[in-house]
Amino acid sequence: MGDFNNPEADLDRFRFRIGFAAVTVLLAFGVLIGRFVWLQVIQHDFYQTRAEDNRIALIPIVPNRGVITDRNGVVLAHNYSAFTLEITPSQAGDLEATIDSLAEVIDIQPKDRKRFKRLLDEAKNFESIPIRTRLTDGEVAKFAAHRYRFPGVEVKARLFRQYPLANIASHAIGYIGRITERDLKWIEESEKQANYKGTDHVGKTGLEQHYEFELHGETGYEEVEIDAGGRALRSLKRIPPVSGNNLALTLDAKLQEITELAFGERKGSLVAIDPSTGGILALVSNPTYDPNLFVDGITPDNWKELNEHPSKPMVNRAINGAYPPGSTFKPFLALAALEMGKRTPNQTINDPGYFNFGNHQFRDDKKGGHGSVDMYKSIVHSCDTYYYMLANDMGIDNIAKFMGSLGLGQRTGVDLGKDDSGESKGVLPSQEWKKQRFKKPEQQRWYAGETISIGIGQGYNAYTPIQLAQATATIANNGVMFRPHLVHYIIDTKTGEKRQVEPKPIRDLNLRPQNIDVIRRAMVGVNKEGTGARAFAGAPYESAGKTGTAQVFSLKGAQYKEGGMKKELRDHALFIAYAPADKPKIALAVLVENGGFGAQSAAPIARMVIDYYLLGKLPGGAAKDDPAAIEEDSEE
Repeated sequence: MGDFNNPEADLDRFRFRIGFAAVTVLLAFGVLIGRFVWLQVIQHDFYQTRAEDNRIALIPIVPNRGVITDRNGVVLAHNYSAFTLEITPSQAGDLEATIDSLAEVIDIQPKDRKRFKRLLDEAKNFESIPIRTRLTDGEVAKFAAHRYRFPGVEVKARLFRQYPLANIASHAIGYIGRITERDLKWIEESEKQANYKGTDHVGKTGLEQHYEFELHGETGYEEVEIDAGGRALRSLKRIPPVSGNNLALTLDAKLQEITELAFGERKGSLVAIDPSTGGILALVSNPTYDPNLFVDGITPDNWKELNEHPSKPMVNRAINGAYPPGSTFKPFLALAALEMGKRTPNQTINDPGYFNFGNHQFRDDKKGGHGSVDMYKSIVHSCDTYYYMLANDMGIDNIAKFMGSLGLGQRTGVDLGKDDSGESKGVLPSQEWKKQRFKKPEQQRWYAGETISIGIGQGYNAYTPIQLAQATATIANNGVMFRPHLVHYIIDTKTGEKRQVEPKPIRDLNLRPQNIDVIRRAMVGVNKEGTGARAFAGAPYESAGKTGTAQVFSLKGAQYKEGGMKKELRDHALFIAYAPADKPKIALAVLVENGGFGAQSAAPIARMVIDYYLLGKLPGGAAKDDPAAIEEDSEE
């Protein structure tokens, strides 16, 4: 059987193979063309951006931080230019060798090396990193003579934060410090991270922290062309930064300084407020600290000294310290009694020098008592027995309700720190508070005897100086309450516009005029014929006040003898006041820790503050307009 070919079948097979090959080639070219269209047309913008990113780097330009001034234009925080020695890693070669050689010319400490290494890990190769900050003129000149030895190393001018008055008002102003992970989280939660590229510092406390996003400004950028090795070749474009907004405060720097001098070495706090606006005129927490220590990174020794010092200078006592109000509580309780109908102004009690309740005797501070006592006398002469009885009649929940309306036991919302996280609520005791405070059922029960101690500002009572100042300002302002605040207005550096922090009332307590008049007359009597009379003797203005003394620990029936006690166990001295009595311009609360009696320690400080604010009178008797007096005071 012979072989034979089928031409038609061979031709079909050939045609099939040619067709298959053609389709395959067409499909391959189609894929290539599609991919080409995808890359060159559809994805053109994306890959062009990627290419530009490889060729162009955006270097952030940090803006100037906003300036903080007091009510009279005195600068409290600003920026100054200083020289820094900086290294660009991509141009410097062996960094360790470069730094070792630099150390032979310029003093470079281990802390400088440590900071440089940390910044190096965070920076890009083409960015310059400071190895030494704040060079002296001599150091700049010395480096200039050796400049040829150090490629990639240069001297640059940078801005640094400065607090010209150092310790003065440090707790109010706060300070800035290097950004931490915690700060970055806060910035990201605020959706501000894009504006913080290149920023090394952020507000840590006080106004610097509360108004961080106002003070920071808008970050600028410089477009720089770089090569494959990450080295900068040339600048292509520059978008300048916008300086941060400036803050003008209600605070009076000279008043603040005088107040701090008045405290001397004593621990304590004073908050002075304009009753008609809530603007804070002075906010003192003593002892203070120098915020300049934190600007470029505080040294371990300084940090240890500030944190371990027994006087705790880092604690802002004005908003963080919670103290029993002592007898400064009495005018508020008397007003509550009038408003709730528990007492009338002329209603009297007989004070034998004690109040018996159950098996316990609550003693008055005056042996033998005050005799017949009405409301006026109870405040002017600070009769404890009157308020033992009053508190017992009112009950703890009625007391708590009224005191809460005055802002006691609540954060004021003052513009310090991050939101209200830096401010203490204090303790406004009530039955509900005690249930939440304690775990055991027997501890949660409120006992009637506990209410009696509350009446004289003792027991569980604990309020911050700023809360007492706000409550006093509310009395001075006939029941209209304002939020305490430090910033008067914000100055927009773009437009020059001043955005005022509006003094809007928090609430109007709608107090009966006749009731508030009773309390105000009695508080005037305190400074005329009562416990504050000695401190305000000879004052050319009429003022109102109330002294207070708060126990640090229980005497358990023993008599208080200041001279025989350790200083840290002595009573706290308090004083609240406002002036002039008819049209108040200033209201304040003073606390002197372990100062003993309020009339002796706290009231004289209040007198100095009010004298200066109303009369311009400096300590020593001179007026602030007297040039010689001002010079002499500054020398002290």
